[in-house]
Amino acid sequence: QVQLVESGGGSVQPGGSLRLSCVFSGFDLDDYVINWFRQAPGKEREGIACISGRDNSTLDVNYVKDRFTISRDIAKNTVYLQMNSLEAEDTATYYCAAEWGQYCLFAPLYWGQGTQVTVSS
Repeated sequence: QVQLVESGGGSVQPGGSLRLSCVFSGFDLDDYVINWFRQAPGKEREGIACISGRDNSTLDVNYVKDRFTISRDIAKNTVYLQMNSLEAEDTATYYCAAEWGQYCLFAPLYWGQGTQVTVSS
């Protein structure tokens, strides 16, 4: 049974940092790409970062590239999203997801339940 469980969300002031975690199980990471998505109130869900299970290559979309970093710890079956210099516009529910294959297409098969991030002064 595939599971992805996010944690690490919370409330933070602008300029602050959070590290989200996604613990996954039930599939071979070599065959998947792990995505991070977010969905802000009233907006569509958008892909923001991904990491290949096979070769550790990563992709960050332009508007988070210099602030967010995706990484993985295979021994812990965990993918992280380090978020720095957070802005109010980063307020959203953040989801990790698993996409079959070697390339980041933001078209996952499996989703986590999400974790809320609120950036406010």
